[in-house]
Amino acid sequence: MREPSPSHSPSPEGPWQDPAPFLRGVAWLDKGRPVRADPADTMRLPWDTGERATLPIGVRLEFTTASAHAVEIRYRATVPGPTDALRDLAHGFALWNRHGLLTEVFTEPAAESVVRLELPHGGGPFTLHPPEAQSPLILGLRGVGGALAPAPAAPRWVVHGDSITEGWWSTRPAHGWPSVTGRAMGWDAVNLGYAGAARGELATAEQLSALPADVLTLAFGTNCWSRVPYSAALLYETTRTFLDLIRQGHPRTPLLLLSPVLRPDAERTPNRLGATLGALRDAMERATRDRIAAGDGRLALLPGRDLLGSEHLADGLHPNDAGHRVLGLAVATALRRSGFDGG
Repeated sequence: MREPSPSHSPSPEGPWQDPAPFLRGVAWLDKGRPVRADPADTMRLPWDTGERATLPIGVRLEFTTASAHAVEIRYRATVPGPTDALRDLAHGFALWNRHGLLTEVFTEPAAESVVRLELPHGGGPFTLHPPEAQSPLILGLRGVGGALAPAPAAPRWVVHGDSITEGWWSTRPAHGWPSVTGRAMGWDAVNLGYAGAARGELATAEQLSALPADVLTLAFGTNCWSRVPYSAALLYETTRTFLDLIRQGHPRTPLLLLSPVLRPDAERTPNRLGATLGALRDAMERATRDRIAAGDGRLALLPGRDLLGSEHLADGLHPNDAGHRVLGLAVATALRRSGFDGG
């Protein structure tokens, strides 16, 4: 993390604290900035994966305090131009505890600014979700009326998927299904969802294999129907190979595969290679069951087809907030039933 500039430290509220010990949901760092793909291995990734990996999806601050009554966050964000497609998105900082949302503060993206959120009594732990769209970089944080301490470490859950995993159509970063699952399990959720991508790229599997994790979840496949069309046979072999590569680095790590959720326009419609989403889903599930039958006792399958109804879809593809919640709790239930407690 970059050191706070002299113009911002110290103050009557106390010195700025380095945010690094407070950050959660971090996969890799690139010159102090959280990124979601290995910065030493970007040349092998598709362009769309690399583009999405620069966004700090799921990165947050977690802390406790004995006496602070507010927290201040110093940050730097991209200021959108007049034609930026993301300029109208809410730029909000949301404070949560284990019971739910406590407060939100909305600001304008700024080259450098400070935001303040009031804290309730109780000490925490608290989770602060920054906005994601303008890639804010947290430069420092401090307690008002008392010091802050990093929240205790939690089991590290790495989840890989597409735009659904990235949280599209959820109205807040904390509402995406990986955030829902992470809160339900008490885990450190690391979100490696890549909108438009996540098509079983083997370079991604190798990066996941080398990334520290106590639990893993894979949730890709939808973009193998249309964006880059797969046949059912190709996706079967891709799934087997993807799992083989992950197991090279995580031979005994609990791993849950979530097959594609409902997508009404694709379920029975063949793609350019003649595969419906139903057939692709079946191929992924068969590949997973075959590996389990061959002796992988730390692998589990959650079939995705019936987890959501059409009422849970905001646009026929991505879940709305209610759908993200249903999906996140279903994943938490599947992890518990599989005995994957993260320990």
